[in-house]
Amino acid sequence: MERGQFSSKAGFIMAAAGAAVGLGNVWGFPTQVASNGGGAFVLVYLLLAFCLAYPALMAELIVGRHARANAVIALPMLNDKPLLKLGGKLVGIAGLITVAVILSFYAIIAGWLFAFAIEPVVALLGFSEAANWLTQFSLSRNIIFTLCFMVLTILIIGAGVNHGIERWSKRMMPALVLILVALIGYMLTLPNAMVGLTHYLKPDFSQIFDGQLIISAMGQAFFSLSLGVGCMLIYGSYLSSDENIVKAGAWVTLLDVGLAFVAGLLIIPSMYIASYFGVEIFDGSGALLNSDTLIFTILPALFEQMGAAGPFIAFAFFVLMSLAALTSSISLLEVPVAYVVEAHKKPRVITSWVIGALVTMLSLAIVFNFSWLFGLVITVTTKYSQPLLGLFFCIYAGWVWHRSGALNEIKKGYQGAEHGLFWKIWPWYVKFVCPLFIIVMFIHAL
Repeated sequence: MERGQFSSKAGFIMAAAGAAVGLGNVWGFPTQVASNGGGAFVLVYLLLAFCLAYPALMAELIVGRHARANAVIALPMLNDKPLLKLGGKLVGIAGLITVAVILSFYAIIAGWLFAFAIEPVVALLGFSEAANWLTQFSLSRNIIFTLCFMVLTILIIGAGVNHGIERWSKRMMPALVLILVALIGYMLTLPNAMVGLTHYLKPDFSQIFDGQLIISAMGQAFFSLSLGVGCMLIYGSYLSSDENIVKAGAWVTLLDVGLAFVAGLLIIPSMYIASYFGVEIFDGSGALLNSDTLIFTILPALFEQMGAAGPFIAFAFFVLMSLAALTSSISLLEVPVAYVVEAHKKPRVITSWVIGALVTMLSLAIVFNFSWLFGLVITVTTKYSQPLLGLFFCIYAGWVWHRSGALNEIKKGYQGAEHGLFWKIWPWYVKFVCPLFIIVMFIHAL
């Protein structure tokens, strides 16, 4: 069975950046900014994204391209010792389980975004009752739109690396950027937008060394790149050996961080615009209210204040959010699908539907037990499982794999890499700094 591969570096960058650019960037990063000191958080985040998250990203990409396989197969290939091979396999399997659970709750949230994107169109057509149903929390809405989102994700993954992941990433990523830029251009013309922009871009240097701010920025930098669950490892396995993997990884990081920063140019001013129109955003002490649900409560209230333009702005915004969710979901589903296709030689289309159906069943189990299960799976996967898996990925790349193996892989598309700045710094970062950071994050989560 011929293994898929990205047809170009541009295709890889778009797909990998799409995997990284999700709701964590377009919504999570701006709300973290609003909750943690504005410009001070932005400054610390940018520093840590390149000093900590980028080296960890490169570890996954290099291991993936070297092994040309998923994490379950790739990690055991890094060492011949039986115990280390078994440990690598167990880490890979834990990653498969974690990524499936993440996709199960991600699909529910993405389904809500789909519903909110359709609502302005339905309302303009005069179907007020249907429009109200689309924006109200209900069992029927959650089931229908979770199914819709999962079917779309399965169709893209079933089409393969070139015709599925790469093809649709090349379309969705530019569309995402265009919508984002257009919305920013409009929002910055509204009252109070410049107050929000100043809060976003002007750091308060007295807050830069605040412990909570640093921990939050480190977490956002690491998790926004989808590290620790094998997504980037599997995408690295599809990258041609002729490509300079160091530059490709740098481009992915730049796009991910850049789009998070640009998203902040939309969301932060929007909060202050909403406040100007009388929508309650901050409490008496200036803290952000209900940051997790603002996207479904406060921003729709803002769009309602915009008169005739409101429905069109709401439609564009939630299409933007849906695209961000979809570019990430296809990378999440690709991890278990790639494993079954490669390890068990099963057809991709059938595998995509079977695994997609299993994930959908898990999503529906969460929907039917939403009050206690939804928050639990998010906490277990993002606060505990991902940090631990990220730690093991770094240990295998930095300690288990011999340095010469990593250098030889890098040199395939980058002759003279051993003399470059990257090789002088990266091995020490992935060996010492990244594991220490993840341990600190995990202790903080506890």
